[in-house]
Amino acid sequence: MERACLLLMLAVITLASCRDENADGFVMTVKGPLPSAEMGQTLSHEHVLVDWAGADKTGYHRWDRDSVMDIVLPRLDEISSLGVTGFIDCSPAYLGRDPVLLHELSEKSGIHIITNTGYYGAVDNRFIPEHAYHETAEELAARWTDEFENGIGNSRIKPGFIKIGVKEDTLLSDLHTKLLRAAAITHRKTGLVIKSHTGGDAPAFDQINLLMEEGVSPEAFIWTHAQGGSMEKIIEAARTGVWISLDGVNISSVPGEGGNMDFYLTRLTEMKEAGLLDRVLISHDAGWYDAGEPGGGGFRSYTDIHRFLIPAMHEKGFTKDDIDLIMTVNPSRAFEIKKRVNLREQ
Repeated sequence: MERACLLLMLAVITLASCRDENADGFVMTVKGPLPSAEMGQTLSHEHVLVDWAGADKTGYHRWDRDSVMDIVLPRLDEISSLGVTGFIDCSPAYLGRDPVLLHELSEKSGIHIITNTGYYGAVDNRFIPEHAYHETAEELAARWTDEFENGIGNSRIKPGFIKIGVKEDTLLSDLHTKLLRAAAITHRKTGLVIKSHTGGDAPAFDQINLLMEEGVSPEAFIWTHAQGGSMEKIIEAARTGVWISLDGVNISSVPGEGGNMDFYLTRLTEMKEAGLLDRVLISHDAGWYDAGEPGGGGFRSYTDIHRFLIPAMHEKGFTKDDIDLIMTVNPSRAFEIKKRVNLREQ
C-alpha cells in the first residue's frame, strides 16, 4: 500500500512537471490570461484614447466612456472584419490609459486587447507623476508589479507589458535611467516585456546596454519607433534579440501620394534580406481619441496595413509565411509573459 501511494505521488509529480514544461505560453489581456497561440493577427502599437492634459490634470473625469465607445468600436469592428484579433493599446498611465474602457471594447468587439503598466518619460516628462521624481527604481517597480499581480486600481484588470518612454536621439537622463531600471526590476519579477518609446540609435543602445547590466536579455526589449533609427543599428540590435517595432504606417491619409508605404517596404525588405523578419513588429500608431477635443478630434483608423501595405508586400515578393510571421507569430512571442534573463550576467 505504501509503495502504491509512493508510485502514485511520483506519477502525479511527473505529470505536473510535464505539463509545466510543455504548457503553452500566455499573454495577459484586459480579460485575463490567454494562450499566446490564440492572439492571432495583432496590431502591436495602437491607441484607443489619449489625454494630453498632463499627469497633474488627467483622470477618468476627462472623458465620457460611452462617447469614446461610439467612435472606437466601429473602428475595431472594421479591423476585425480584416482578420485582426489582437490589439496592443499603448496609451500609458497618466496619458489616457483606461482599462475599464478597454475591457468593454474587448467584450463588444471580440478583439483581444492588451494594456500596460509603467510611466512615459518622453515629451519633456509631462506625463510623469510627481511621486516618480523622488521614489527609487525599486519603489516604482513595486507599483508596477502590484498592478500586474493585483490589477490596475480597483479594476482587477492586469497589464500585459511595461510601457515607458525616453527622450529621442539623446543619451538617457537620470530620470529616464531610473524608469528603465524600474522596468528591468519589474520584468525580472513578472516577465512583462518592456516596450519603450525610443526613436533613434543612441537612446536605443543606451537602454539595451543598461538592461543587460541589470541582468535582462535584449529579447525582453521592444525598440519602439525603431523606424527612427539607422538600418545599420536596427540590424545590430535585432541580432542581439531586440524586437524591432516599426510604428507609424500611414498610407491612405495622403491621397495620391502613397503616404510612407515605400519607406516601410524598404525597411521590411532590408530586414528580410538580413534574415531578421522574426524580430519585426509593425503597426500604425493610430487611433488617438483625444480627450481634450470635441468628439475626440480626428481619429485615424487601423486599416492601412491590411488594405495597402500587405498587398504591396505580396507584390514585392513577401510570402504568406513572411506576413504571418510579422503579424501573428512575432507579436505572440514578444508579448508572452516570460522572464528573459541576460545569461552573460548570470
